[in-house]
Amino acid sequence: MANIAEIADEPKYTIKTVSTQTGIRPVTLRAWERRHEVLSPHRSDNRYRLYSDRDVAILRWLKNRIDDGVSISNAVSELRGMTKQEVYPEAVPTAPERQVQPRNVQPAQYAARLTRALMAHDEQSAAETMQEAHSIFDLTTIFMEIISPCLVEIGEAWYTGRIRITTEHFASTFFRGKLLTLLQAYPSRRNAAYLLVGCAPTEQHELGSLMLAVLLRSLGYRVEYLGPDIPLEDLVEYAAFEHPGMIILSATTTPAALELKRLQERLRKIRPAPLFGYGGLAFDMDKRLREQTPGIYLGNSFASAMKSIKELLSRAG
Repeated sequence: MANIAEIADEPKYTIKTVSTQTGIRPVTLRAWERRHEVLSPHRSDNRYRLYSDRDVAILRWLKNRIDDGVSISNAVSELRGMTKQEVYPEAVPTAPERQVQPRNVQPAQYAARLTRALMAHDEQSAAETMQEAHSIFDLTTIFMEIISPCLVEIGEAWYTGRIRITTEHFASTFFRGKLLTLLQAYPSRRNAAYLLVGCAPTEQHELGSLMLAVLLRSLGYRVEYLGPDIPLEDLVEYAAFEHPGMIILSATTTPAALELKRLQERLRKIRPAPLFGYGGLAFDMDKRLREQTPGIYLGNSFASAMKSIKELLSRAG
């Protein structure tokens, strides 16, 4: 397979043709050119963009990296790093199949498709559904309206005996892998506000915290995701050494939520003391737990959590 530098650079394709060949919508192509300077297409006499076979190969390569979970900015940086050293990647052999979506497509349709695929242990169909959803919806919509309803439906199916626990574990593991890939695709900026995100002691349901960590990192925060069942004594010692601006923990059960009652008191001994935010189903469902837990309740949705975190860090900063 030829590398990209060996492919002809003669401009001849319109943006519509390139969109068909690559599976990348024209609006996305224009955005990549404007924001990331991916390409500088030739302009014909009538001012239409014209692309070469090399341009198409570059776009296919970038699309392939994005499909692997890499962000467009990281994929572009990766390509530039290689070309500066005069190293060129091999061209992707075939163009990705273009997905033609109905205009009124709804997230619930993807949630249902994803649920069916995971209940059938059809990992390939589930992965294709997720990839398609990422090409249409933003992260918050995917997390709130596709993944979360899917997890609820699968949890209820297990509770009522319609599926085995192995299926529930399969689905959770599938999402955990996808989310960790997304988290690692976003750069961790050393000079950004520093946050620790994870789960309360005894808490094993980590996907909500992991989704929040992905969202925060996608916005440019420096986020360390610490996972489930975090021992508070170790967490406080680590925070005293690393000095995060904020610690965010979740709890879905009452016992896990009760473990957080004294965390704020321990954190106040650190100078400067980090902010402490919490959330999760246990706090959403029981007002008394919120009243008993010093710190900041971040609300019952990703949108409210993100808004609160942004405001808190802005005031503290």
